[in-house]
Amino acid sequence: MKLGIVGLPNVGKSTLFNAITKAGAESANYPFCTIEPNVGIVSVPDERLQKLAQMYDPDKITLTAIEFVDIAGLVKGASRGEGLGNKFLAHIREVDAIVEVVRCFEDPNIVHVDGSVGPKRDVETINLELIFADLETLEKRIEKTSKLLKVQDARLRAQYEMEIGIYNRIKAGLESEKPVRSLQFTDDEKEIVGQAFLLTDKPIIYAANVAESDLAGGGANNPLVKELESLVQVEGAEMVVTSARIEEEIAELEEAERKEYLKELGIEESGLDKLIKKSYQLLGLISFLTAGKPEVRAWTITKGTKAPQAAGKIHSDIERGFIRAEIVSFKDLIACGSYNAAKEKGLVRQEGKEYVMQDGDVTLFRFNV
Repeated sequence: MKLGIVGLPNVGKSTLFNAITKAGAESANYPFCTIEPNVGIVSVPDERLQKLAQMYDPDKITLTAIEFVDIAGLVKGASRGEGLGNKFLAHIREVDAIVEVVRCFEDPNIVHVDGSVGPKRDVETINLELIFADLETLEKRIEKTSKLLKVQDARLRAQYEMEIGIYNRIKAGLESEKPVRSLQFTDDEKEIVGQAFLLTDKPIIYAANVAESDLAGGGANNPLVKELESLVQVEGAEMVVTSARIEEEIAELEEAERKEYLKELGIEESGLDKLIKKSYQLLGLISFLTAGKPEVRAWTITKGTKAPQAAGKIHSDIERGFIRAEIVSFKDLIACGSYNAAKEKGLVRQEGKEYVMQDGDVTLFRFNV
């Protein structure tokens, strides 16, 4: 999974990226200090693996991971190549979802590219640039598909007419400043929409970057957060409240110190943890687990994945030679205290090729190649 961190210059993108990846991306108080996207791989925290490790005493523990990409700050006119617009748009096309950092704090020492802090204006600036880029993409799609209407095959012609109809609906929505992700489509239509690779079709999480004083209350008393929240609700998107500076401090601490510091701040989990959870929900992802002496590991799959395809995440040979999956839920395994105890109680299930994997399935695949 690849998440792109975007936002206007100087809103805290690179600071947040530094914090969650500890990758040391350049961060400075001037626009465009991030020219090429910085990339960092982040392990996904999963307390279940620690509990399985206590049970199995494995040689190693392997967490699943997310790739974060810190993309250059965007300005008005990016869709026409202003600033680093063309690079910005190209890098966004490569990510699975967008994390848009929105500045929700005042600081006279940190310049804002528009001269003042305004979440609504900032979000609209980025949305409009992505919409302009999508409109240009659609124009080309419609023009190209229209040329195919001369085909003799009536079935193909009907298909192309349907595609043009969908593109025109999207175009009308974009012209009303509605991102593609806010429009409604059937499953068949979604497949066609996905083939257009539109920027505003990508799932988005808004990260409200607040001062430390606003963190404990989730920005409840911050009018800038309220302003952003109202926009997010209209769009039906996701939002987390975080402090890039605090995340930077948390990143330097050991696990025990981190928990104590979060407690002192009056928050239960870090912004990174919240961001990862929201990302999983947004992209429809879950994790199944494998456990044994050699390794305890989490594997990320899409909701609805069947057992053989999940096995393929481990190795293509296991999918090809899939016989069955032996599965016990994580909760049942921990409650029983051991795999054998769970088996004696009939909690280890034999599942076949049509079984749909569930989050937290502790799985042993049987296969023959």
